[in-house]
Amino acid sequence: MTFGAQRSGRAFVVPAAGADETALVQDATIYGADTLLQVCEALTGSRMFEPPSRLQVVAPHYQDLTDVKRQVATKRALEVVAAGRHSLIMVGAPGTGKSMLAQRLVGILPDMTDAEALEAASLQSLARVGFRTEEWRRRPFRAPHHSASSVSLVGGGSDARPGEISLAHYGVLFLDELPEFDRKVLEVLREPLEAGRVNISRAARQATYPAQFPLVGALNPCPCGYLGHHSGRCRCTPDQVQRYRGKISGPLLDRIDVQIEVPALPEVELSQAASGESSVVVRQRVQASYDRQLARQGKPNTLLGVKELDTYCVLDAGAKETLGRAFSRLNLSARAYHRVIKVARTIADLAASDDIRLTHIAESLQYRRLDRGL
Repeated sequence: MTFGAQRSGRAFVVPAAGADETALVQDATIYGADTLLQVCEALTGSRMFEPPSRLQVVAPHYQDLTDVKRQVATKRALEVVAAGRHSLIMVGAPGTGKSMLAQRLVGILPDMTDAEALEAASLQSLARVGFRTEEWRRRPFRAPHHSASSVSLVGGGSDARPGEISLAHYGVLFLDELPEFDRKVLEVLREPLEAGRVNISRAARQATYPAQFPLVGALNPCPCGYLGHHSGRCRCTPDQVQRYRGKISGPLLDRIDVQIEVPALPEVELSQAASGESSVVVRQRVQASYDRQLARQGKPNTLLGVKELDTYCVLDAGAKETLGRAFSRLNLSARAYHRVIKVARTIADLAASDDIRLTHIAESLQYRRLDRGL
């Protein structure tokens, strides 16, 4: 409430127990009081309000990418997702590191700005889980169970509170075992992925909540999970595989920018694998790319509109030709075509390139693995 009303110039008297949380709104004048009698005494001048102390901000700690052995190509895809705030689906056998990678995505996202931190904290304060001051400036990571209902995901109830997709605002929404979610529940993600917000209508109240987040989904390649595994354990028929993957609708899949396979590694490769780059090193490249996007268009690449692509996503001759051939060969929809360009724009930004070149388009097309049937 303070975040929404502080521009009016008023001072706010709040319960002392919540004064430190309210004081996070830096331009607001906050006073804490234990009783209404203290408020009356302060208004009559017999005593003074005690202003709350400002919260001491501690740098958030995230799990590090060095924990994931090998998976160089998958880590590169994760870097692209973080730089442009794109959505991601990972397909791989159990134990290949899909969940570990998803949990480490928040650690390579750019640091939260004050405005982003306030928006995220306000949404958490509205929700039943509440806001915890120790989570200040920490990007949210939400991972609802596959038994979650559409109301818990989108939000609602009699008072239209925000759901998981709004609680993931400026963070990451991770859906593990994606085909196990009810199909109707997954379909409610389509509007937020396009618009960056969710509209909730109830008889007593209507509300619009922001919902800008990279969606990360993880699924097995087949019902048993071992299709293409080096052990040769899979006995699933093509029909079973098709039914399993068919639980994710085409329109939803079309909105996922990056679709990759996470390969299973033999034990000898895992035991001899080097740690690789840390999250701090990767975050520096992501931050530089994100700064380029803000300087050029004022928002991340994933939010670019169709008309803006002609202005900010200039393709050279080789990139145009390659994309045209891929459009026909892969039977891409118009939406997928535009999303390939947005991902290529992010790849170009990571390379500090003004134009989108053939190599950038080629890498972007490699991230449409489900369109190509893996």
